[in-house]
Amino acid sequence: MKENQLNGIELLRALCLEFGPTGCEHNVAAMIEAQLGDICEIRRDRMDNVLAHLPGSGPRIMISAHMDEVGMMITSIDDQGYLRFTNVGGIDSRVLCGRRVQVGTAEHRIPGVIGAKAIHLQSADERTQTTPVDRLYIDIGASSREEAEKYVDIGDFATFDSDFVRFGQDDRLMRCKAIDDRLGCAVMIETLRALVARGGERPYDLWCSFSVREEIGKSGAKVAAYAIKPTYAIVLESTAIADLPDVPANARVGEVGKGGALSIADRSTIYDPAMLEFAMSCAREADIPCQLKRYISGGNDAGHIHKTGDGVRCLAISAPTRYLHSGSCVAAVADYEHIREMVLAMLKNWDKMN
Repeated sequence: MKENQLNGIELLRALCLEFGPTGCEHNVAAMIEAQLGDICEIRRDRMDNVLAHLPGSGPRIMISAHMDEVGMMITSIDDQGYLRFTNVGGIDSRVLCGRRVQVGTAEHRIPGVIGAKAIHLQSADERTQTTPVDRLYIDIGASSREEAEKYVDIGDFATFDSDFVRFGQDDRLMRCKAIDDRLGCAVMIETLRALVARGGERPYDLWCSFSVREEIGKSGAKVAAYAIKPTYAIVLESTAIADLPDVPANARVGEVGKGGALSIADRSTIYDPAMLEFAMSCAREADIPCQLKRYISGGNDAGHIHKTGDGVRCLAISAPTRYLHSGSCVAAVADYEHIREMVLAMLKNWDKMN
C-alpha cells in the first residue's frame, strides 16, 4: 500500500468528511486525485469534473459518481453578525434547526450553528409548522456585521458538520454527511485500483467521471459524457429508501443492508433492460446481494448522460440510505462492499454483455 493511501471504509470516511458543497468541490477533487496517484491517466475538464481513464479495446464504458454534497450559500449578514442563507440542493428544512455547520470556502472554514426564533416567542401556528429557510440563520459567534465579515463573505458556502460514526451490531451501519455520493466516489477509486492490480487486457475502454454539480441538477456529468462519448454508463448513487416504521411496503424503495439497489426507472431515465439483467446475473453468479428499487421517484446523472451524443445505455446502482441529504445519512457497510463487488463482477464479465 502506498503511503497515505486509504482503503475501504477509511477511504469513504475521509471523503465524506471533506468539505464539498455543490459549486465548491475542489477539496474533494484534490483528495480523489491524490488517492488515485499515478495509476491511470487523470485530467480535469472545464467544469472541474475529474476524469480517470483506463484504456482498453472494445466499447467505451463510463462510470459516474458525483463529488458534491448538499449545502447552503450565505446570502446576507445582518447588523448583529448573523448569516442568512439559502439551500444548495434539496434539503428538508426540518433537519436544519440546531445543526452544526462549517462555513466558508475550500481554503478556510469556521464553525457555526443554525438557529431560529426562540420557541417561547413563536405563535401557536408557528409552533405547528416547519421554520422555512428564509427565517433561519447561522450563528458563528460574531457580535456585529463587521466582525462576521472578517471571517465570512456573501457567496461563501456551508455544509453540515458531522462525525463519521460506525454503530449497530458489529458496527454494521455508518452515519455521516455526504454519503450521497462520496460512497460512489470511493467505489470508483477502489475499482480503478483493483483493475490496475489485476492487469491484463481489458475488453472495454473505461472512463470514471467524478462529477460536479449533481445536487442542483446542473450536471457536470452531462459535459463529461459529451467528451467521453460512451456506449454504456454505470451511475453510482445513494438513494432515499424509507425502510422505517409505519412506511407501507409499497412505498419503500429498498432496504439498508440488502445490497445495491438497481433502478428500473425513475423520473428522468428508463434504464437499459439488458444492462439491468446483466448486472443481476453477475450478482447471482458471484453471490453478491442486490435488490431492485421498488418505487419510481427522483433521478440522478443518468438523466443527463443517456441523452448525450447518439444515446447512452445506462444502469444505476444506488446505495440504500436513510435520512438522505441530512447531517446524519445512514448506510450499511456491507452495501458499500457489495456495490464495489458488483461493479468489479460486471467488468470482469463484460464480454457477456449484449
